[in-house]
Amino acid sequence: MSTITFVTGNANKLKEIVAILSDGSKSEDGSSKVGKFTIANKSLDLDELQGTIEEVTIHKAKSAAKLVNGPVLVEDTCLGFTAFNNLPGPYIKWFVQSVGLQGLVDMLYKFEDKGANAITTIGYCAGPDADVVLFEGITKGNIVDSRGPTNFGWDSVFEPEGYSQTYAEMDKVLKNSLSHRYKALVKLKEFLSSQ
Repeated sequence: MSTITFVTGNANKLKEIVAILSDGSKSEDGSSKVGKFTIANKSLDLDELQGTIEEVTIHKAKSAAKLVNGPVLVEDTCLGFTAFNNLPGPYIKWFVQSVGLQGLVDMLYKFEDKGANAITTIGYCAGPDADVVLFEGITKGNIVDSRGPTNFGWDSVFEPEGYSQTYAEMDKVLKNSLSHRYKALVKLKEFLSSQ
């Protein structure tokens, strides 16, 4: 069984990804199984490249594959406001840290359009010097006043289209069945199953 290292230091992302990808079985070391692959976790301090989400993800995947010296998964999640032509995009983490959740909401106060795109791009790199394969998932929604727990990024200010709850208010099973991360992971799972 091949091991793929998912590179993240974010415990919440790891829980979501394992919940969505795994068949519920565990390896002897506690890592999760996905088909014939085992997903292990490692936190690495990778340089954050400035650029598009695709450029950022490819750079992270190639850097991680060299450090791990084997197959890796990396994930980059964006939140883009439609009024801002999908910015802050890959810089959302820094925006949340700088202006907070209320600051994100306030950025749109003069705009009628409160629409947003939650985007996850997952990069799979089979090893050092291998090409990176990208898997993208997008969920459309709106930026709303914060509702629900605020312990997972911007979940409490993002309300997916067709729902009256923010990601933070949703049951985790429901969120994991419709989120941007779920949509990207379904594509990844299909790819891994074909390997």
